[in-house]
Amino acid sequence: MDTSIPTTCTTIVGTELANIQDALALNNLSGKGKYSRLCEEWLEQFMSTGRALVVSSCTSALEMAAILADIKPGDEVIVPSYTYVSTVNAFVLHGAVPVFVDLDDATMTIDASLIEAAVTSKTRVIVPVHYGGVACDMDKIMEVAQKHRLFVCEDAAMACTSTYKGRMLGTIGHVGCISFQEKKNFTAGGQGGALLLNDAGLVARAETLYEHGTNRARFLRGEVDRYQWLDVGLNATLSELQAAFLYAQLQAADGINGRRLHIWNRYHAALAPLVDRGYITLPHVPDGTTHNANVFYIRVSDAEQRSDLMRHMGKAKVQTHPQFMPLHSSPFGLVHGRFSGVDRVTTLATSQILLLPVHLTLSDEEQERVIREVMAFWGVSSD
Repeated sequence: MDTSIPTTCTTIVGTELANIQDALALNNLSGKGKYSRLCEEWLEQFMSTGRALVVSSCTSALEMAAILADIKPGDEVIVPSYTYVSTVNAFVLHGAVPVFVDLDDATMTIDASLIEAAVTSKTRVIVPVHYGGVACDMDKIMEVAQKHRLFVCEDAAMACTSTYKGRMLGTIGHVGCISFQEKKNFTAGGQGGALLLNDAGLVARAETLYEHGTNRARFLRGEVDRYQWLDVGLNATLSELQAAFLYAQLQAADGINGRRLHIWNRYHAALAPLVDRGYITLPHVPDGTTHNANVFYIRVSDAEQRSDLMRHMGKAKVQTHPQFMPLHSSPFGLVHGRFSGVDRVTTLATSQILLLPVHLTLSDEEQERVIREVMAFWGVSSD
């Protein structure tokens, strides 16, 4: 009982160093080389997307998406409030107004049935966030988007390899944004991301943005005789060392996800007696979808008990913690955004959610300890 069990731990599969050594030997560390392309090819083939660009972070991918959506000051972007701030910042940087929509009480993703009521003449983008790797109701979202001619940017930061009706999350909207930050299933050695371009009409401009606003990529392919500054752009390049690290993990994707799903499913089954007693609610995965076990959370029915549970787990040397704070009630959100409709779920759920440990280094014995302590808090035996 001397060792504390962390909530998250960086994924390491053991083959990263060999790839990094190879990248060093190739003498191209700045990016857009062998391993960047291998990662992009893996994403394009495995995810069945039109074009993938590996980038320095999911934030970079979101910022590129905002430019591709042609956001102008005063435009409105529909988003959930329960998400990381980068989801919204990428659009606010261009003067957009975030319009926050409540959560679905079962999935903690945006309530698709409330989106159309939030649409105004200024709405330009919907950003569904696939929280915890669980899919939003993409059929309904795409239906609203098509009806009102809106751009859909999937924030699939937590959802790489999760699916909705047989399609990979991140490949359904016009673009998808993925994170390879160290807490995700697969990491590029700390930070990293990808932009999935599902609309062929966006590829040429996205490539220009990715090349700092130039046609350098076309020049290198021999399609033009010189490269020039054509558009705005940014530096979102992932280094080759990071791409080499990431590629090792993508090749081990099935094994990584398999272990995480084993942990997730064991929690779900073992903690069910607490649901029966009304103490907690467990994550819900909608029919026709699959998830990648990015996180496992419980919702403490009596929100006032969450702090006591955290202290109880801390004494047992088990790390647990909440996740996001609502953006709509944050100081910046109160001034620069607005909430559409009634906040029935978001604030309450935020005060209830508690993450439990899920990572590759979590042993079955350690997970049993986590389960036992959660059950013991309410005086329920885990036997």
